Amino acid sequence: MKTLITLFAMLLGFAGLANAQTDTESLFVVLTSDDAETQMMAMVLATQSLNKDLPVRVLLCSEAGELALKDSESPAFAPADRSPKQLLMGLMNNGVQVEVCGIFLPNRDYTEADLIDGVGTAAPPEVAEFMKQEGVRYFTF
Repeated sequence: MKTLITLFAMLLGFAGLANAQTDTESLFVVLTSDDAETQMMAMVLATQSLNKDLPVRVLLCSEAGELALKDSESPAFAPADRSPKQLLMGLMNNGVQVEVCGIFLPNRDYTEADLIDGVGTAAPPEVAEFMKQEGVRYFTF
């Protein structure tokens, strides 16, 4: 009986450890597509994940980096009548870290001044450190 109680206590401890690990999970959304509908779905899923208390981080690369430009526009989609850029701004307003990839600006005629306030430029070593953390889940679009 004592062994059974000890085993049960150990299982509860492991269950607590598993719950602690899920508390450290986060979602890393890497968006490269220039397709507005694909961008919208990425932003919808990121928003829904954030609404479920899952921390989210967004990296915009290639043509998707255009979403982070002050002067860019994107079409609105039904049923919410909102655009990918509007959802991106909503994520940022809720504390989500949004960055363009480190090679986006140097390979275009844009500067950091062209980015929406609050959008950063990703440093590859820091992103690599983030990516190797246990519990980071990836969405790539």
